[in-house]
Amino acid sequence: MEAGETWLSKVEAVVSPVLASHGLRLVDAEWGREGRRWVLRFFVDKPGGVSVGDCQAASREAGDVLDVSGLIEPAYDLEFSSPGLDRQLRKDREFSWAVGKQVQCWVREPVDGLREFSGRLVAASATMLTLERPDGGTVELLRALITKARLEFEFRKQVGRK
Repeated sequence: MEAGETWLSKVEAVVSPVLASHGLRLVDAEWGREGRRWVLRFFVDKPGGVSVGDCQAASREAGDVLDVSGLIEPAYDLEFSSPGLDRQLRKDREFSWAVGKQVQCWVREPVDGLREFSGRLVAASATMLTLERPDGGTVELLRALITKARLEFEFRKQVGRK
């Protein structure tokens, strides 16, 4: 693990109790320079989805906790948001979070003659993803072969609406 990742892990550990108190789950965190400013961005989720109010409340409290922690020296902008409807998945934590959701994956070498797969992610490990295809079958994909993976937006039929 790189020094920056170790530092970001410490920041995540400080913020995690705040997220838990708001019923939020950390999907991803990013730290980087954007123009002249440093930006610390947290992507969070909860059952039923994240509201702007959830992000505002978590941001206020997390900002106070981070200020007291002394982990961040430069001035920075703190942002909280939902992961998004078609979020790209990269890290183990993101794949674990996406289990049960529709995903689309592309691989560098054909698997069963195909380079693109779509289905419900039913299992994710550091080395393998298992997708349930629309036909009910499953396919296992080596993570090392995956060049890109993202959530696939699901339209849901609303009951009681015309």
